[in-house]
Amino acid sequence: MDYQSGYAHYLTEEKRASSNTLSSYLRDVNQYLHWLAGEKLLPEQVEQRDVEAYTRFLTSKGKSAATVTRSLASLKSFYTYLMGKGLVAVNPARGLSPARVERKLPHILTSKEVELFLEQPDPSDAKGCRDRAMLELLYATGIRVSELIGLDLESVNLAAGFLRCAGRGKERMIPLYPAAVQALEDYITHVRPQMVEHPDERALFVNMSGERMSRQGFWKIIKHYQEKAGIQTEITPHTLRHSFAAHLLENGADLHSIQEMLGHADISSTQIYAQLVNQKLKNVYNKAHPRA
Repeated sequence: MDYQSGYAHYLTEEKRASSNTLSSYLRDVNQYLHWLAGEKLLPEQVEQRDVEAYTRFLTSKGKSAATVTRSLASLKSFYTYLMGKGLVAVNPARGLSPARVERKLPHILTSKEVELFLEQPDPSDAKGCRDRAMLELLYATGIRVSELIGLDLESVNLAAGFLRCAGRGKERMIPLYPAAVQALEDYITHVRPQMVEHPDERALFVNMSGERMSRQGFWKIIKHYQEKAGIQTEITPHTLRHSFAAHLLENGADLHSIQEMLGHADISSTQIYAQLVNQKLKNVYNKAHPRA
């Protein structure tokens, strides 16, 4: 039986899984099916003890707790699919508790590092003007890189100073600070018309070939300006998202507002920034207090 194609269709059409979720779940299930073949087991024959044996196998191969936890989530989803097809009566992965994963606090940039980083693109040439607009927008809004490159011209309202972002099935409105509005206006008015390949192209940010910017292309832009700025902290597109949230919290924004702007479904995902700020305050206290 071709389990993979049926499961892929289930994730895509029924669960509306993102491309990242789809690829990671299919990879996990493929590895699991390969292990089952070695054990001479079919998925329909598996009992809970077999799933437990598989998680022990992953651990013995040096897989991290986070990887094992994700694999277990993938298997629970896979068996939910098999139950829906009437191939199994119970979910053998249900009820298994994943290993506790120590959640690492994200790396953020200082305000001075952000300022230095955003100053690197040269807005006097087309590429630099576009790059300045992209980086300013990313730090202004904290959106994900997939959301950034998915933006269309209609996504920004420069007169109102707002961005409309339709990420992960839910639309949200995020305000823009004046420098981001100006950078976007300069790019949209003076640069983008000369960069687009086709007049009917709706992508807000395009590459030098005039087509929608890719994740890989934007990653290279981030790395280029990190090196140019001489910043030692590793910078990824998510670093600016984390920095956006942490800096807002440091300056008095409430968690629920930050949750709304980030597009987090659960407030617990946003609370990690409170831990980050509290840790920073504790470090300052320990360094500065005479009796600490």
